Amino acid sequence: MGNSSSKQKDSLKSYPSFTRSDTQNSTKSSRSLRSRRSLSRDSDASSFKTASNSPALLPNTSRKNSSNAVATESNDQAGSYTYEGDLPTLNVTGPDGTINTSLPPSMMQVEPKQPILRNNSDAQDDLLNSVRQSDTTAGDLTINAANTTSAVDIPTPSRKSSFSNYTTPFQSPVQTKITGPGAQASIDVEELIQRLLDAGYAGKRTKSVCLKNSEIALICAKAQEIFLSQPTLLELSPPVKIVGDVHGQFGDLIRMFTKCGFPPAANYLFLGDYVDRGKQSLETILLLLCYKIKYPENFFLLRGNHECANVTRVYGFYDECKRRCNIKTWKIFIDTFNTLPLAAIVAGKIFCVHGGLSPVLNSMDEIRNVNRPTDVPDFGLINDLLWSDPSDAQNEWEDNERGVSYCFNNVAINKFLARFGFDLVCRAHMVVEDGYEFFNDRSLVTVFSAPNYCGEFDNWGAVMSVSEELLCSFELLDPLDSVALKQVMRKGKHERRIANLATQSGPGSHHGSFSAGN
Repeated sequence: MGNSSSKQKDSLKSYPSFTRSDTQNSTKSSRSLRSRRSLSRDSDASSFKTASNSPALLPNTSRKNSSNAVATESNDQAGSYTYEGDLPTLNVTGPDGTINTSLPPSMMQVEPKQPILRNNSDAQDDLLNSVRQSDTTAGDLTINAANTTSAVDIPTPSRKSSFSNYTTPFQSPVQTKITGPGAQASIDVEELIQRLLDAGYAGKRTKSVCLKNSEIALICAKAQEIFLSQPTLLELSPPVKIVGDVHGQFGDLIRMFTKCGFPPAANYLFLGDYVDRGKQSLETILLLLCYKIKYPENFFLLRGNHECANVTRVYGFYDECKRRCNIKTWKIFIDTFNTLPLAAIVAGKIFCVHGGLSPVLNSMDEIRNVNRPTDVPDFGLINDLLWSDPSDAQNEWEDNERGVSYCFNNVAINKFLARFGFDLVCRAHMVVEDGYEFFNDRSLVTVFSAPNYCGEFDNWGAVMSVSEELLCSFELLDPLDSVALKQVMRKGKHERRIANLATQSGPGSHHGSFSAGN
């Protein structure tokens, strides 16, 4: 469509802008690839023996041999496991019966899991207990980096955390109706999901989006309502799968769901950066919002630094909206981004955020009390949560080479964990070669879920799975070029067609719907 008119430019003046860019003049991502600390580089098994208050960690197997990894108990040490045998198949037998987690839910006949969003009173009680116990008991978190390709959580006999006994979660059914001002039409949310998946499996980037602008507006309106009805600081119960940056790589997002399970077969927490860089940011964010609408208590989206007006104008999402929809649609998305939660706590032990820590964060209530909708300011708590990075710097806090926020060192991390009784900080925001990378004696992990990032880095993508026993494992996506990715999508399309035929011959699938008016 070319450059926007001066009238359009004037209409954007109400949106705040950063005076500093995202990663301009930054070498942090490339340096991370050169000098990574992934577990696969550790050769001394004894290095995994940790202090009494630290998580117990297990060695990693090579990515090339990870297809032979299944957890079995070791007699050498309580809570440690060796790996042998074949991976479990995607056909999983559980309380919902036998399902194939690689297929969308309408093809699996799976009902939603128990809600994992906890109410604030229970979460705060657990957090207080965590702080009280942290001085006297060993951490309950186990990070198992050997389980790198399993598509399901493998039960292990590791000691359950006291935080596994959750009470009073938010009870909310699958969304069947979405109300919005004006229109009277009713729209089937599952049908929208299937249209988006069809577009993804087609493997082609189309000039227009498969959803109408009116449907996009309705999706955003309902998503905003749900985000604002839930806390700014989410407190979640495991099991949950934690996903890092996806950056508009729609085909890889579908690959990730195929490997890890389409909702509601698994609970999800995304750490932000859904748009920009990749070629299909619109399909990516729309699919995630649709899943949020359908499974509001089992599917969670945090805000990343790219969910911001000015950043999207520089790194591609604004241009994609202008080219494939219109400027009004971009503004609607910005309004939606301004309602996203900022951080999450899993089981009172794992602090999850897009960027990192902040020198001005003295209480979790400071995050809880952030009023939304809100823009991302140029400095302060919100900015730091979305932009800061871990560093080997001598000082606890130093200026970030990105030109935004700070870098924090191991001392700052240790003080943060001790103060709030956490065992692990899980964040995204940086591309890392293996898809995950530990820092500071495994007290912080970076998770990055966009493989072959921008077609340049040849990195793997990773998803961190947290079991009910707080066993953390990593599921990996190998980097594929555009040709290989299209082949994978064609195969998925064929399997999907077969599954659709089987579904049509069986009982009708349950679809949720939403309407634009009562």
